[in-house]
This record gives sequence, C-alpha cells and structure tokens, in this order.
Amino acid sequence: MGGFSLRSLTFMLIIVLLIWSSNVEICSARRVGRHWRKNRRASDSLFKKKGKNHGSNHHNSNGGKSKQKVPSPPPLPPRGSGSKKAPPVTPPEKGVDKSPPSTVFNVLHFGAKGDGRSDDTKAFQATWATACKVEASTINVPSGYIFLVGPISFSGPYCQHNIVFQLDGKIVAPTSSKAWGSGLLQWLEFTKLVGITIKGSGTIDGSGAVWWQDSPYDDPIDDESKLIVPINRTVTEKPPIPLRGSLGGKMPSIKPTALRFYGSFNATVTGITIQNSPQCHLKFDNCVGVSVYNFSVSSPGDSPNTDGIHLQNSKDVLIRSSNLACGDDCVSIQTGCTNVYIHNVNCGPGHGISIGGLGKDNTKACVSNITVRDINMHNTMNGVRIKTWQGGSGSVQGVQFSNIQVSEVQLPIVIDQFYCDKRKCSNQTSAVALSGINYANIRGTYTVKPVHFACSDSMPCTGVTLTGIQLKPLQEHYHMYDPYCWQTFGELYSPTVPPIQCLQGKPLRNKIHKDTDSC
Repeated sequence: MGGFSLRSLTFMLIIVLLIWSSNVEICSARRVGRHWRKNRRASDSLFKKKGKNHGSNHHNSNGGKSKQKVPSPPPLPPRGSGSKKAPPVTPPEKGVDKSPPSTVFNVLHFGAKGDGRSDDTKAFQATWATACKVEASTINVPSGYIFLVGPISFSGPYCQHNIVFQLDGKIVAPTSSKAWGSGLLQWLEFTKLVGITIKGSGTIDGSGAVWWQDSPYDDPIDDESKLIVPINRTVTEKPPIPLRGSLGGKMPSIKPTALRFYGSFNATVTGITIQNSPQCHLKFDNCVGVSVYNFSVSSPGDSPNTDGIHLQNSKDVLIRSSNLACGDDCVSIQTGCTNVYIHNVNCGPGHGISIGGLGKDNTKACVSNITVRDINMHNTMNGVRIKTWQGGSGSVQGVQFSNIQVSEVQLPIVIDQFYCDKRKCSNQTSAVALSGINYANIRGTYTVKPVHFACSDSMPCTGVTLTGIQLKPLQEHYHMYDPYCWQTFGELYSPTVPPIQCLQGKPLRNKIHKDTDSC
C-alpha cells in the first residue's frame, strides 16, 4: 500500500510537471505572436523551432478554438552570400586629379614670355611636342602677347589628327640675319598632318621690310610690266634703300614664305591675318583638301614677290570670303593643281589672280578644273591671268572666270604664253597647251588694256569664250591700248565693250592639240 502510494505520487508529479511545462510554452508562444512584428531581428532558428511547436501545442490545448496566426519568417539571404560583406568604397586620393587629361596647351605654360623681345621658339616647340600626342588637341597662343618666334617646323607624320592651332595673339619673325643662316624657304611650316586647323583673331607678322629693300634687284619682276608704259615714256625705278637686320648684317638672298603647309590632308586656315611676309604669305604644297576663309593678307603693293596665297601640287581647294592685299598675285595657282574653287574674295593691291607661270625651264605643267568667281579687284596690275613660259609642256584646261568686278585695273584679262621674268628669254617652239578658258561677266574700269591674249605660235589657245564683257577705259598715267589677240581661237557669246574683234574661230586641223599635250 505504501509502495503503491509512492508510485502513484511519482506518477502524479510527472503529470503535473508536464502540464506546467506545456503552459509555460503556450504563454511563450503567445508572447512571441504578439510581439513578432515589433521584433524583426529574432534569429531564424528560433522561428523555425517554435513555429511548429507553438502552432501544434496551441491547437491541442485550445480544443478547437480559433488559431493564433504566426507570421512566416523573413526570406533567407541568397545562396552563397553567407556572411560576406559588400566591398568598401575607396575614397579618392588626396591631391590626385581623376578628371580626363586636358587637351588645351597654352604656350605660356611651356615657358613662352610673349614680350616681343625674348625668343619663344623653344617654348613653341615644347608645346607642339606635347599637343602632337593628343588627338584633337589645341595649342593656345593667347591674345595680348607678342611672341618672337624663329624658323620652326610643326611636323608629323606621327602626330595625332585634328590638331587646332588657336592663334589670338601675335607672332613676329626675327629681324636678325643670324636667325636665318644662309637663307630658308619658309618661316612657319606645318608638314604631313591630317585635319590641321589654324584659326583665331591673331596675326602673323613676317617683318618683311628688312628683306624687301636689302637687295631689290635680286627679285624677278612681273613680265606684264612691259605692257605698262607711262605717258611720258619713262619708267621710274625706285633706288635701293639698304636696310640691315636689327643686329647688323645683310639679310639672306633666299626669302622665306611666312606660313607653309606641306603634304597635309584637310588643312584649314581661318580668321587670322598674315602681314609683311618676306615673300609669299601662305603656301600649300602637295596638300589635299584645303579650306581658307575669313582670312586676310596685308602687305604694301610694292613689296616684291609677296604672293597672298600660293597653290602648288594641291587639289580640292576652297578659298572664299577673304581680303588679300599684297605686292604680287593675290592667288597664284601653279602646276599640279586641280579642283580649285575661289569665290567672294577682295583682291588689291596686287597683281590679280593668276594661273602660272607654268613650264619654266622646259618643265611639264598640269592644271585643270579651276573656278574663280564673285571677285572684287581694285588697283591691281592684272585681273584674271594665265601665264606660261616658252619651252614648257602639259596643259591647262577647264577654267572658268566669272562675275569679276574690276576697278582701276591695268590689264583685266590676260593670257601670256611668252612670260619671262628675266631680262632676256630665248625663243622656243614648245608650250603648255591652253583649252577651255571661259570668261563671263567681267565688268568695270581699266587703265592700260582691256584684253591681252598672246598665245603660242605652235600651240594656240583653243576653246576661249567671252560673255558679258563690259570694260570701260579710265585715263590715268599710262598709254592705253586696244584689245590684243594672237593665235587665240574661240567664240564671242555676246557683244563686248570694247569690241573684241581679234578673237578667231576654230583653229586649223594641224594646230589642234595632240593627246601628248594633255596630262
């Protein structure tokens, strides 16, 4: 009996403990259910374990009463994320510029002084060496400074493309003979570049006065001057006025071109002024794709051999909207030029716009597809001109001169196949063949002779046409002459003023140009 009571008592204690334990867990589950939304940071393992037990115990202990809904646990992080942390953001280093490298290079930052006295040549060379390596870079020559720069070459062919030379200041040439040695053909040169552009509002000054008067008789003379005879039959020649370099010594006999482009593609010059060049102001040699616009040349009308723009062995050339005042041809078109288009240009003083001289020293010359239109010429020696040397070969063909307004021009229309800028030239039978030369709407005033056509005896000019020629005489200081034609064949498409009756019709068959004359 006592044993039975002991066993019964033990059993009853176990039952009481189980009931008490169940009540404790039910209360715990209720607390968790009430505070779940407030405590989202509970561990995942606790929810897994108690979610099942609490739900089951709650259902059993309430005997069908409404269930206490326990929210599901939050989603687990993606597999593989583990406890890895996001990589930290590295703050920028102090003093380190992470911006793209600059493409603008100022010559002042490379040591240029810009005071007009210090030699800035090395600073310009250093600037170019850096800019050359950067595509579409800009060399900045700022306004308000005068840069003394000696002979320099900005050269490729390993430079990057589309470099811009932004010229807003002034570049001047040295007047010391020492800077030029025995003589150079150019002062500022850009060679073998692609997409090179020179632009801005600045000036290139060649300091030409020390060259022009130092040896005035060394320079060739324009042969058309033989046609210009003063009324008193005397020709006044200016006596030489010797000038010396600023540091003494005679300047070299070889005179430099101020700005030359050689072997370049898509070269552009715009906005700038070139003045007082020792010889030619702007030259393009062996270039393809040339554009010159809003450009100015300024030199005295008596400065010798100072062509404005000189073209040689270049094609696809556009020259427009420019003012050219110089002592020789405003534009000179030499051998190897094709597809040249010149329009809206003011020319004067100067010697007009010329093709040639071609065929010098028995050379072959080839020029084709030249258009010159919408030009104003004032106080020039020639208007539009073609000049060739005796003894040359090759051809000039496809030339259009139209809408040319001349004012006080000595010789508005010229073809001269006996050109000679020496004191004497020997007679030769071969000549450059001229064909397809068209003149239209050339109007204004002349002071010596309206038309001068002097073509070769063995190679006459063919296909010359005249339309809308209205040229009136203006008596000044020279003898005046009637129109002149020699071995010139073509047609008049309208009456001319004055009448041009010397133009012949079709040439004889034996005078038609041979295929070997063409290029």
